[in-house]
Amino acid sequence: MNRSADDSRPVFTPKQGQYLAFIHAYTLVNGRPPAEADMMRFFRVTPPTVHQMVLTLEQAGWISRQPGVARSIAVLLDRSDLPELNPGHAQPVKITVTRY
Repeated sequence: MNRSADDSRPVFTPKQGQYLAFIHAYTLVNGRPPAEADMMRFFRVTPPTVHQMVLTLEQAGWISRQPGVARSIAVLLDRSDLPELNPGHAQPVKITVTRY
C-alpha cells in the first residue's frame, strides 16, 4: 500500500512532542507512567504548566488518562510517530568526569 508519509502522522508542536516522548520513555524505563511531578522536574516548569499540557495532549487524543487514578497516562500514538527525546531539553547533561 503506497501512501504519503504525512497522511496519518499527527501534527504536534515540538514541545508537545517532547512531552509525548518523555511519557513514552519514562514508561519504558520505569515500568509505569510518569506523575505530573516527574514531568515538572524534567522540564523544569510549574505544576499548572504540566497540567495544562497534559489536558492539551488528552484533548488532542494523543494520550489517555483515567480520572482519579494516579500515573494513568498512556500514549496512544505509535512509537514511530514520536520524536526522539532531547535529553538537553531542560536537563543539563554532564559530559565530563572529575579526575580523582
